[in-house]
Parts: sequence; C-alpha cells; structure tokens
Amino acid sequence: MTTEVHSVTAKSHETQNPFETAKKQFNMAADHLGLDAGMRKVLSSCKRELTVNFPVQMDDGSVEVFTGYRVQHNLGRGPAKGGIRYHQQVSIDEVRALAMWMTWKCAVVNIPYGGAKGGVIVDPKKLSNYELEHLTRRYTTEITMLIGPENDIPAPDVNTNSQIMAWIMDTYSMHKGYSVTAVVTGKPISVGGALGRNEATARGLQYVVREATREKGMKLEGAKVAIQGFGNAGSISARLLAEDGASIVAVSDSQGGIYNPKGLDVRSVMVYKQEHGTLKGYGAADSVTNQELLELDCDILIPAALENQLNGENARRVKAKMIAEAANGPTNMEADQVFHDRGIVVLPDILANAGGVTVSYFEWVQDLQSFFWSEDETNKRLHYIMTRAFAEVYKVAQERKVDMRTAAYILSVGRVAEAMTTRGIYP
Repeated sequence: MTTEVHSVTAKSHETQNPFETAKKQFNMAADHLGLDAGMRKVLSSCKRELTVNFPVQMDDGSVEVFTGYRVQHNLGRGPAKGGIRYHQQVSIDEVRALAMWMTWKCAVVNIPYGGAKGGVIVDPKKLSNYELEHLTRRYTTEITMLIGPENDIPAPDVNTNSQIMAWIMDTYSMHKGYSVTAVVTGKPISVGGALGRNEATARGLQYVVREATREKGMKLEGAKVAIQGFGNAGSISARLLAEDGASIVAVSDSQGGIYNPKGLDVRSVMVYKQEHGTLKGYGAADSVTNQELLELDCDILIPAALENQLNGENARRVKAKMIAEAANGPTNMEADQVFHDRGIVVLPDILANAGGVTVSYFEWVQDLQSFFWSEDETNKRLHYIMTRAFAEVYKVAQERKVDMRTAAYILSVGRVAEAMTTRGIYP
C-alpha cells in the first residue's frame, strides 16, 4: 500500500483554518527575510485554483456528484508538484495550505518544482474498486486542463496509492493518444514507476532523524518511538527506525492505537494490519487512543496522520524530546511555541517528510529520459539531498538562533522569493 498517511480521530481542541496557519508561517519567515509588501502578496496567494463537481455512476446504477480541487500555489522555480488525497474532510482551504507547503518543501530540498495539491471529498473506504476507478478517471478528466508532465505532476497522498496513479496516467494518456508516464509519480514499476519511491517518505525521514539525533547528542539505538498513523509513511518509518535499533513502543491507525513500553514487533504488527485491515485487536500490546499516543512516554514522536494533531492544549503533555513530522501540518503554531519553550526539537514537515517528493522528482526525471536507476542509486541520491537539506536548515537555525521550522521557512521562502525577483513580473 502506498498511501502516505491515514486519518485519525484526534483533532485540535480548537480547529484552525489550515490556510490561515500556512500564511502565518509564511509571514513569520517573510519578517525574518524583510520581504516587501508586494512579494508578500504574491507568495501568500495561490496562482491557480480549480473546483470541479463531477458525476460518477455507482455500482447500484445510481449517480453521485463529487467535488474535487486542484490548486497550484507557485510556479516560480518549476512545474507544480503535489499529491492528491481522497478524504471526506477535504476542503479548499486545506488544499490551498497543502499546495503552499509543497512550494516550501520543494525549495527546502532544492528541487526545481513549485507547489500544488489536489483532493476529492469522498470516503474511499465506502467505494468499491470499480467506483474508485471511475471516480479517479472522471476527476482526472476534469483537471486535465491543469496537469501535465511540464506543468503539474500529481502524486499519491492520503488514501491514494500507486494504482490510482496508474489510472490517472492511463486516463491522461488516452486523452493525448500516446503514453505519458511522466504526468504522475508514485506509479507502479510496470508503468514507469521508480524503484525506492514506495519507501521514500519514510526513508527521507529516517535520514533526517539520524542527523538530528546525532546533532542533539541523542542515541537513536534504543530510543523509544511513538508513531501516530500507520499508512505508508508511518508503517515504513516504524520498520526502518526499528532496523536502526530504535524501540517502536506505539503505533496507531484511524481506529486507534497499540502500546507496549517494552517495544512492539514491527513486522508482526505490519502483518496483522495487512491481514485485518486494522490494528484493533492486536494481542501483545495495550490499546490507546490517537490522542493518548501523542502524550506517551517516548523519546521521538512521529505524527504521520493528518494536520492539526498537536495543539496548544495537548503540547504541554507531550513527553517526547524530539518530534519528526511525517504528516503535513500536524503541529499548529501555538503548539510550536510550547515545544520551543520546553526545548523539544521539532523536525518540520517541509524538511522531515520531503523524501517523498524528492524521489518523485527522481521518478519524473527518469520518465522524461526513459532511463531508469537502481534502487541503491536512488537511495544514495536521496541520502545526499536529505542530509544536505538538514545541514542547511540546521545552519540557519544556529546562525539566526531560531527553531528548525522557522529556519526551514527562512531557507525555502528565501529561495522562492529570489526566483520570483529574478524572473520579474510579466509583462
């Protein structure tokens, strides 16, 4: 399964508009950089927004109308890049925020993309495979005016996977009359996918966590790790960090979590999840809620679910020494301040989970060239980019005496602003 994250029930005690949060984070960096009013207006706005309402015939013959979005935030550094999520809570402001975060994420790791995001308001678990395919193909047709290998390249996100990417690629190709493998990334290997893409988000996070623990004098071997979300990013992070010697003490999915202070057998948990579709009922552990998992006694906390999971209220009860954000936007600004005051290191999403988009970039390059790399080569290139990005962000944090999120934003917003200034305003 290649879905990057899964929904969880824990929500901020005070639900915040994600796009407003994203703009506040941008303005924080803009203040540090001294950006003028004009540049602030440009970078705090999304370049293009498309809303589509489209019919899908269901298995029983009835017709349902679904709403979907595709938003491009900024194209200053290259074509737009960003995932597509299927979730019942998708909103236009969520997609705007995610598109903006993608712009900064691509700039942090210094790959030549702008940010985009897409989504459909749907609970895919309630659809048959036939209905899911038809929804995907119709949504693709509706957004064809925006996507393409030279303008906007989608990828998997919440509740979407390699099969859905294959349907998007095939639909787009049927419209063109020839195969266009580079229109999406995160595809199956058989249709132009890249070796190593499935593990990329988690492997990138692993590389960043290794660097951060070394800089902070923490030992990764023996460290207690709790992971909220057991989709692609969460489950593979659990496996990779366990291979590094960490003790995975808790994991969760949309129905709740399991906890064993002595450590979980990660491979056993993954097999159980695959066989039962849930973590509920797993024997060698205690049950915990998603909210409780965030507050467990651990060294490293990895939120790998949806946004707004850590807030000003529960941040005071977090016991972890380090938080590595595998999800997009899991920590609101109030929680960030609490963590900063308490000396808890936060490895921000736009750095920590950028391995996925980095290897998506590799896949796109390989598709365009029709020349493919080995998985070992992919991982070596990913390691270089992620460790370089960590070093650059950490250097900014040390020089400016700011937290890692602020440093990541200063670095990324600065790069995008420089590109926009260099290009100028047309006409």
